Amino acid sequence: MLTVDWAWTYAFGAGFAACAARQLKKEEKPFDNQWYVFTLTFFSVFFVPACVYLLWEHPQWESAQLAKTFTDLPAWLVTGYAVTNVTQGILGFWVSFKLIKKGNYYAAHANWMAAWILMWFLAFCGWDCTGYQRWLYDMSVNNGQYWTPGTHMGVRFFYASKIWWTLVVMGIFFVPMLIHGSVSFVRNGFKEDPSIPAGTAPGPIRILAVVFGAQYVVCLGLAILATLCVMGLRNLTGSTLTGYLIGVPLFSIATYVLLFRRGMPMNLIARQLYVKEPGE
Repeated sequence: MLTVDWAWTYAFGAGFAACAARQLKKEEKPFDNQWYVFTLTFFSVFFVPACVYLLWEHPQWESAQLAKTFTDLPAWLVTGYAVTNVTQGILGFWVSFKLIKKGNYYAAHANWMAAWILMWFLAFCGWDCTGYQRWLYDMSVNNGQYWTPGTHMGVRFFYASKIWWTLVVMGIFFVPMLIHGSVSFVRNGFKEDPSIPAGTAPGPIRILAVVFGAQYVVCLGLAILATLCVMGLRNLTGSTLTGYLIGVPLFSIATYVLLFRRGMPMNLIARQLYVKEPGE
């Protein structure tokens, strides 16, 4: 979706860099190495074309149910959407690279974890607490009826929606790159680092469990909690804006204190992918 993909691309770029932390630590330039080329290839060849296709074929869904047809979308918006789906990924890669160069591997991984939480939060909460309703509605299988507040398909979206099955087919093409980037980058980094004992590199299953478990279970769960926090405060105060202004900072502080500080659960999850940082 237009309101979500900028955070998603940032998360992907940050994640690729974090998984290649040990290799990038040796690099002087962030955009002159094979890991950046891999990341840019993923966005330009797979991810961005998929997003543009969805925007053209399902403009209602991609625009969070704001546009009725693709003719409602101005050319500058479509162009900007395609561009930012690359530049945000580059930005995520660059930020993680800078953190890696400082020897802070955990911060590089926390970078993509936080971005995934934000992405899921934008999808579920949106700007008016109806994000999940807009996301779980496909006009093409509902007699062409446009979305209205309070309407959504629920679980039916995941088997009756044309959009869902389009996403599944697209995933067949670009998920292998995500798997390869996560597994090979992490394992090669371990193998090439003389300070890491031979044979201690995590196996592919462990890496995938950590990466995808964090993205699609932990970060998703936290985003749902953040959404419930905002909605609860909205219901309590009667103001959606107040729900965001109080709920988002409150959730962010609590999440950092309870989960993201060193020694806390998110740190322990990330450590599975890097074991130790320079100087430890």
